[in-house]
Amino acid sequence: MAPIRTTVETSDGAILDARLYMPRETPPSAADNILVVVLVHPYTILGGRQGRMKGIALELAQRGFTAVTFNMRGAGKSTGCPSLCGSSEIEDVIAVCHWASETLATHRILLVGSSAGAAIAGSAVDKIEEVVGYVSLGYPFGLAASILFGRHHRAILESTKPKLFVMGTKDCCATVKQLENKLETAAGRNETFLIEGATHYQLEGTPEYDSRSVDLIVQFIQSLQGEQEPG
Repeated sequence: MAPIRTTVETSDGAILDARLYMPRETPPSAADNILVVVLVHPYTILGGRQGRMKGIALELAQRGFTAVTFNMRGAGKSTGCPSLCGSSEIEDVIAVCHWASETLATHRILLVGSSAGAAIAGSAVDKIEEVVGYVSLGYPFGLAASILFGRHHRAILESTKPKLFVMGTKDCCATVKQLENKLETAAGRNETFLIEGATHYQLEGTPEYDSRSVDLIVQFIQSLQGEQEPG
């Protein structure tokens, strides 16, 4: 099924180009209260667009889950200008999650971010009541990347919502040790999954890794079924 194209307006007036990927059938376990996966693309300034998340969104829909992708401000046909450190884009994530909650009548959203999108999504997690969990694909915890995105670290590390951090063992934006050090004092439930031999950019919408990412996302969703819902 082709995605539904729509737009979402942010609190400060940016108009975001978005896509809604609907499954043909909703899994029985989600029938009473659908869980929506909102996908946040990599760094806009380096060419990040919602198309990078299309493969994951399509496969999630094929497996029975509703997914949303969108271009953050200044990307593709979205209006506005991207910010250097991803601070303004936090409002983009919040707006899309609120839109998804209202449009799809759900209060269960899983936020999934790739690279810089993981940092931005992490800053939005506790600002959105409907978010019940978070998945990072290649969080940029490295020293160099932290010059731009370090201001986002505290929010996700202090969140008590369930979190899954996926990264390749050859990630150039963080080492396995840096990930482990960051999570030592992180609040709440924190899980990690290392993909042997994968680089940072292979996890950014590379088709051969999309299915692996979806496997992990679906497993994480299943693990959330027993978690207490917000509110």
